[in-house]
Amino acid sequence: MAPIYALEDIEDAFELTRALLTPFDRSQWLRLALVAFFVGGAGSAANPFQWLFSGGNGGSTDVGGSPGTGGFDVTTELLLLVAVIVVAFLAIALAFAFVGAVMEFVFVESLREREVHVREYASAHWRRGLRLFGFRVAVGLLALAGVAVLVAPLVFAALDPGSFAGGLFVLSIFVLFAGGFALALVLGLVSGFTTAFVVPVMLVDDCGVLAGWKRLLSSIRSDPIQYVAYALAGVFLGIGASTFVAFAAGMLVLVLLVPFAVLFGIGFAVLAAGPDLLGLALLVVVGVLFALAVAVTFALVQVPVVTFLRYYALLVLGDVTPDLDAIPDQRASVREPEPTESTAT
Repeated sequence: MAPIYALEDIEDAFELTRALLTPFDRSQWLRLALVAFFVGGAGSAANPFQWLFSGGNGGSTDVGGSPGTGGFDVTTELLLLVAVIVVAFLAIALAFAFVGAVMEFVFVESLREREVHVREYASAHWRRGLRLFGFRVAVGLLALAGVAVLVAPLVFAALDPGSFAGGLFVLSIFVLFAGGFALALVLGLVSGFTTAFVVPVMLVDDCGVLAGWKRLLSSIRSDPIQYVAYALAGVFLGIGASTFVAFAAGMLVLVLLVPFAVLFGIGFAVLAAGPDLLGLALLVVVGVLFALAVAVTFALVQVPVVTFLRYYALLVLGDVTPDLDAIPDQRASVREPEPTESTAT
């Protein structure tokens, strides 16, 4: 029976992670944390302008209280503000996604070379990152289209309740949840396999995303069990990794709360006793610093986790298809015993 690499490579991934991160090198750890911040995933931001549309007057009242007498169109002002915020948010999100795509190659190159040089690797691989960014945008647009198709029946039902009988409405709900689950599963596999396997294939074969997927699909067809095992093992490893990151980072954030609670207390005291603008400015600064501290904490804690998971994927890929092995030297270092003095002589 052929070995299941998804099970056998876990220990080797631990060994490679330990070899890279020990002895502790502060500068290298910080550079890895910067890369991990982009490739390890960031939380989704809440909609900052949703409150603007709640409890409104429909835009029929001017600032002066009399319609059409020296005021301004509140609805137009708010819509313009919302448009600016949306455009700014999309620009920031796209810039973050592009940097994240480039950092995928920086990360794999760092694992291959066992040295982290963010600027050098980013300069060498930004074109590949741009291709990956475009692919991810296309997948995201397809996901939005899929969601729109699934939600469309419910939207029509809300617009014309009489057009849906009770059974048909229940069926549309079932289709929404079943289709949503299937869509999430497919997109999750595409996204996960692109990151874990296609990125190193692009480096090894010096090709684009679609060509990388073509090579990966050929490998999957040759031994599908290995990739199914990897996907299943990845679920449990991902849950364990997320739990570890959440617990470790949470403990560190609790420690951070002590000094920041004092700073927030000072800010509220200034707000209560002094000028409102000064107090608000102090609270905003403290809040921003706290958010940055939390982000840095999570990035630092993620370093060993994302390193292990990426080494694990690279080991599985190289075992299934040796021609696509991105880390042959690292693989040999943990599997071939070092010569002893007796064997050397």
